[in-house]
Amino acid sequence: MQNVNRHVLCRSHSAKNVVTAACVTDKYPIDRTRESVTNLVEYALNAMDVLFRFSRPYAAIATVLSVISTSLLAVERLSDLSSLFYVKVFQAIVGGIFMQIYVCGFNQICDIEIDKINKPYLPLASGELTMKTAIIVTTLSTIMSLSIVYISDSKPLFCGLFAWFLVGTAYSANVLPLLRWKRFPYTAVLYMINSRALAIPFGYYVHAKNVIRGGVILSRRHFFSIFMLMVFSVVLILFKDIPDIKGDEMHGIKSLASQIGPERMFWSCIWLLGMAYGVSIFVGATSSSTLSKYVTVLGHFATVSTLWVRAKSVDLKNMASISSMYLFLWKLFYVEYLLLPLVR
Repeated sequence: MQNVNRHVLCRSHSAKNVVTAACVTDKYPIDRTRESVTNLVEYALNAMDVLFRFSRPYAAIATVLSVISTSLLAVERLSDLSSLFYVKVFQAIVGGIFMQIYVCGFNQICDIEIDKINKPYLPLASGELTMKTAIIVTTLSTIMSLSIVYISDSKPLFCGLFAWFLVGTAYSANVLPLLRWKRFPYTAVLYMINSRALAIPFGYYVHAKNVIRGGVILSRRHFFSIFMLMVFSVVLILFKDIPDIKGDEMHGIKSLASQIGPERMFWSCIWLLGMAYGVSIFVGATSSSTLSKYVTVLGHFATVSTLWVRAKSVDLKNMASISSMYLFLWKLFYVEYLLLPLVR
């Protein structure tokens, strides 16, 4: 009725006013369309944000850097870099990210009750993401990851990602007696070492090396890389349990942190990583490459100094402060991925 009255009132004016009135009347459907589009965009952005947090971004970044770092270990000279090499690295990155989403998502599905206590901010635990959607996302992520492997026709990449699928499932699943590796410190460490230091990184390395066709050669820097990645894997998986002690104990998970106490676990991880940095500085100092010597020594000296200063500022009675330190350790892990290809 309001729109009809507008037209009636406008008819007493000139033709120009009639046209103006018609335009005013017609703009309301346009406004509603714009509002619908805006709402749709906001919904899409919100959904992307939820899925982004569901994938645990800090772990996804580490996956990308892991692929790049281990692939560059296969490069001996600049002529080894080619368009095919970049394509293979991209395949590994995409496949790795999808498998990372599966592993993190499956863990949240299995640990939803624990996360309601330890990590209530996670999308699934907070209710932002439904269980049905989480299952669909993790299933599609697995299919996409293995599809990338099929397209790449790379056995090393398949073995690496499929091994990650197996150990990632074994870490979280609670359906068979031999699964749920996270319940025990040694099997939890075994999972992390395989996913971050041995099976999966080696699959990335051979996948890239096959492009160069120089044969797999494990040199001094490869063994050093394995050593550093193993130390970081152990530190991260053990440190992760410190802020999770309350929820883990309530659900029968006997982490090493709950057995020896958060403070002893905290400083054990810091000292273990600090000693590894000491080895890194020694390896850099004995390098035959001047550039590698300076980068490795100065880089690791800077990181170990930062580690010590940051650790001293942590309030061990505040779980939020410890969680912040845990994310900081992941940042040091990123730096290590950048330094490893420069070791000679």
